[in-house]
Amino acid sequence: MAAPVSVCHVACCANRAGGGAVSWGRGGLLAFGSCRDVVLYEPAVRRVAAALRGHAGRVNCVRWVRRRGGASETELVSGGSDKQVILWEWNETGTWNNQHVKSIPLKGHSEAVCAVDAAYQSDKPDLNLLIASAASDSTVRIWSRHGSEAKCIEILQFGNGFVMDVCLSFLPGSNVPILACGGDDCKIHLFIQQNGQFQKTLILPGHEDWIRGVEWAVFGEDLFLASCAQDCLIRIWKACIKSKQLPETEDDSIRLKETVFTVKDTDTTYAITLESVLAGHENWVYAVHWQPSFCKDGSMRQPMRIVSASMDKTVIIWEPDKESGVWLEQASVRVGEVGGNTLGFFDGQFSPDGSMIIAHAFHGALHLWKQAAINKKEWTPEVVISGHFNSVEDIKWDPEGEFVISVGSDQTTRLFAPWKRKQETEVTWHEIARPQVHGYDMRCLAMIGRFQFVSGADEKVLRVFRAPKNFIENFSNITGIPMEKLCSHQSSDLPEGATVPALGLSNKAVFEGDMSVQPTVDEETFNTISNQYPEIYFQPLILTEPPPEDHLLQNTLWPEIQKLYGHGYEIFCVACNNSNTVIASACKASKKEHAAIILWSTTSWKKLQSLPFHNLTVTQLAFSPNDEFLLAVSRDRNWSLWRKQDSAESGPVFSCCAHTDKNTAVHSRIIWTCDWTPDSKYFITGSRDKKVIIWGQCDVSVTAEGNMLDSIKPCSTVLDAGDSVTAVGVSRVLTPSGRYIIAVGLENGKIILYTWKQSGQDPTPADWTTSVEMDDSRSHALAVKRLCWRRHAGRAGHNDQNSGEWLQLATCGADHCVKIFSVNRSAL
Repeated sequence: MAAPVSVCHVACCANRAGGGAVSWGRGGLLAFGSCRDVVLYEPAVRRVAAALRGHAGRVNCVRWVRRRGGASETELVSGGSDKQVILWEWNETGTWNNQHVKSIPLKGHSEAVCAVDAAYQSDKPDLNLLIASAASDSTVRIWSRHGSEAKCIEILQFGNGFVMDVCLSFLPGSNVPILACGGDDCKIHLFIQQNGQFQKTLILPGHEDWIRGVEWAVFGEDLFLASCAQDCLIRIWKACIKSKQLPETEDDSIRLKETVFTVKDTDTTYAITLESVLAGHENWVYAVHWQPSFCKDGSMRQPMRIVSASMDKTVIIWEPDKESGVWLEQASVRVGEVGGNTLGFFDGQFSPDGSMIIAHAFHGALHLWKQAAINKKEWTPEVVISGHFNSVEDIKWDPEGEFVISVGSDQTTRLFAPWKRKQETEVTWHEIARPQVHGYDMRCLAMIGRFQFVSGADEKVLRVFRAPKNFIENFSNITGIPMEKLCSHQSSDLPEGATVPALGLSNKAVFEGDMSVQPTVDEETFNTISNQYPEIYFQPLILTEPPPEDHLLQNTLWPEIQKLYGHGYEIFCVACNNSNTVIASACKASKKEHAAIILWSTTSWKKLQSLPFHNLTVTQLAFSPNDEFLLAVSRDRNWSLWRKQDSAESGPVFSCCAHTDKNTAVHSRIIWTCDWTPDSKYFITGSRDKKVIIWGQCDVSVTAEGNMLDSIKPCSTVLDAGDSVTAVGVSRVLTPSGRYIIAVGLENGKIILYTWKQSGQDPTPADWTTSVEMDDSRSHALAVKRLCWRRHAGRAGHNDQNSGEWLQLATCGADHCVKIFSVNRSAL
């Protein structure tokens, strides 16, 4: 029997925690911290392999533990704002996921952990492992693991300074561990383990601002250290064994200053020199990494290549010149985001074989570049995972079920769709457009038909957007749906795309005539300010695959076609009826006059009606599938049901036909969420008091005003969900045995699927059955904000709507994640 629920897609991005939040393993897995999870992503197949859950705070740093022989890693170290370091051990069976991974928490730091590193003390990985972690409590802790137990063996104090990065290695030709720490005192501190204790041996001065990254690499008999800092420079140091010969004769030749130290345990003398200073960045350099060593002819080879990431929006690859040995910026390999509202990069790393670079941008987005096969100097952007970098507040399927749109507190609206390749059967989901990049935190959205939506943010206006021509063409290319099916008759007058004017918040439409060819710029015209900042950034591109991040930032906006003014406070929720004629919206309110629901016409965009009833914020609105009723739930712990009366010329008129009050209310806390059953007979409410209740029956034939109020009462027993209920969703498709499928999302991130059917006159607990309780690794890490079922059976991107076996559920949460689940209907 097929598993009842499988994860179809996870959209997320790396935490904005500075360098070190991303690490690329030799097994091809990319590990990064996303909210409280360590996400393992496979760039080769473009999907998330697993999410490791264990931290109780933001994950700040992740590091694979490199095996000495170049084999794939079996262990991973992460540190978080919950003051703990976790060592994840994979038992090498099956795939990397929560069933096969054991976690060992290392507790001891008194503040957030900001950097970790680890190294095996011998070739056999099951033996000793050394772990170093730096935290904002001004200490670096050294941990040692024997077998299955790990303990802190040493604490290095840094007074009131902070260490930003740590790196462990071994002195050349020996097994003596050496630790490099870089921090806010602009010096690199080197500690060497002697008699089982790490002792401060050397301080390397040189940088003139905080040091952000340090990393060791072994070349034969020499050990190299690369360091980068906020002084925009990268320094490369070399440590080698110094032979004990006679003192050299004093001559006048210029030589680099050597720093010499001796290790007592092995009685060996080492010399450290500054090999090179690399200047090329124009802003803080956040990270520097060596290309990983690889196995060739039975021995490990370390390539002489480093990659650096900086706040100047570039990632640079450096290597020594073949003839002179001088380190140079490899010509033209300066990749990065151009334009857009971005700030730069936190991190950049090579793939295990050095043919790709991943970069972690300031807003959490990941960028992937691949080296061209023929011209090695050319790097091209590749498709990589993307998602919101803050809480995702709302998500909706389009009416045809071909894509989802989500809005989040990161001030963006994003559109995800399945990518259908011609020759492959595999379908993967990707962000293919970012219709709105706003200046306020986004709060809610509703689809108005297929290529139009209305969204609300922390402002008083609702904004309506319509898809431009460029989007519809690219959507057709990526999803494989032919243009004829997508385009209606009026597509000729659609704008090409949209652009945001400088200092503006509204997306302005760009028409074909607006994109005139820019005249060739000569020196004089460029110097005027207006010519340096063109008014139109939009460039129409023909896409056959999902766009990379820099294209998403400025070329996939949708033009704003209308603003709806009328609310007095920040918009909180919005809904659109099924015939796409009426929008209902509500805003934050602490008084009755502000808590009124406003109805708008989608044809004239005029205000149709104001529906006052509630005393506090209306938290969610839902139209019944037959469009006869509008349901509202509120912070005042009551719900109200509005019924469509005969339509006037301007549009339908709604009046209140049922509600709860102090005496009839069942919920004792804020009602967060509501939804309708597909036959419009029952509706469901979910509240902070952990209760889920189904109410009914809503009969259209009852005409008398009074009867309706009495006829609607709880039809189900109170379901205790075990935690605050923050989202409910009822599938439009029933189970094969005719039961309603209800998804419930909780404040702790859990998602539970229930089925329900009224058996007799009186509600009994037996009417409810729990079908699937999703385990931790598949649920969200924080509160579930919204659950939305696809309207039709079948999976988007697969032609299986006729079999009726699969349903799809889109969810979003405060853990920055958008997830799409495939649910097997017959297994419920």
